[in-house]
Amino acid sequence: MQSSQNGAIPHGSDVLVVGGGIIGLVTAWRAAQRGMRTALADPAPGGGAAQVAAGMLAAVTELHYGEETLLGLNLASARRYPDFVAELEQASGLGTGYRACGTLAVALDADDRAHLRELHALQQRSGLDSQWLTGRECRRLEPMLAPGVRGGLRVDGDHQIDPRRLTRALLTACERAGVVFHRGWAERLSVVRERAAGAVLADGTELAADQVVLAGGSLSGRLAGVPEELRPPVRPVKGQVLRLTVPPAYAPFLSRTVRAVVRGSHVYLVPRADGELVVGATSEELGWDTTVTAGGVYELLRDAHELVPGITELPLTETRAGLRPGSPDNAPLLGPTALPGLHLATGHYRNGVLLTPVTGDALAHALATGELPDEARPFTPRRFTSAPVESVPQELTA
Repeated sequence: MQSSQNGAIPHGSDVLVVGGGIIGLVTAWRAAQRGMRTALADPAPGGGAAQVAAGMLAAVTELHYGEETLLGLNLASARRYPDFVAELEQASGLGTGYRACGTLAVALDADDRAHLRELHALQQRSGLDSQWLTGRECRRLEPMLAPGVRGGLRVDGDHQIDPRRLTRALLTACERAGVVFHRGWAERLSVVRERAAGAVLADGTELAADQVVLAGGSLSGRLAGVPEELRPPVRPVKGQVLRLTVPPAYAPFLSRTVRAVVRGSHVYLVPRADGELVVGATSEELGWDTTVTAGGVYELLRDAHELVPGITELPLTETRAGLRPGSPDNAPLLGPTALPGLHLATGHYRNGVLLTPVTGDALAHALATGELPDEARPFTPRRFTSAPVESVPQELTA
């Protein structure tokens, strides 16, 4: 592994990625594949929200009113996943836990059933493939479901991946592609002659680069030196997630991802091939708090129990909370900013894992050409500001 604790890469790098979560890693990997000398700054590469995420690739099931533009990007990324996984697993020599298992969204009462019917109609208007099932048909597919299930939507094209294994594979692929890792916090963007030119780490190390990609997840708005009008409008959205284990005697417990809305709260159960069962997730606007609370655990288990009563017999192996990077329109900020040399890859909110393939491709294209590919253009950071960059104050320059 190429790493650096002190000092910059000799002569600098072509690309410096700030942030080593799943989005930063895929950006660095794709840039290095294009022959760019690539560095990445993060005190613990491979961390971030992906370590908590369940890994649902649910472009169809998670369709929301008013997010039709985002749907196009989600679908484009979902279509790339099989080839992306095959390439990544070959490049890294590691598995990713990708499963083409499908998803079943169910309703437990009349209100939930009406909501699912509306979602089904929206999916059909959008040309998406989903099938309405009766409660009996749902239980035939998944016998562990509660007897009170009133109906559901079967979406065979919504799959899953294990984000932790995906992250490890990306980390290894980056190492093999020659990405140089600087294990420290990027504290300040370096701006020289009104152009992004690298970053300064918390220990004072200066990293020079021709282009900088800010991929810091929910922390992206905290990098000093970014002109105020270009600071990414991302915020942390807390999510608590549980992990349980399905003993062999209970297998098969679920054969696909199962999700529902219970009393207005979304709950999902994601079964892994190795017997792990992921249950999530809360959505809390509590700033930077990542405390796992008794209330959060209780609500998740209560709602999951109403959906699949047998879950209370399973060992609870992990409770954890992470921070999703939310944006004002729930969509990512991708590509060049008004400051030459500075790109963003952040704000993915609940779709970071799903959008990993298309984000890597879009940023590599932008780094090579200066422009986003057509499918990613609606997600330019400039949609939040059209103001030109004025002279950067001297204290923000390096």
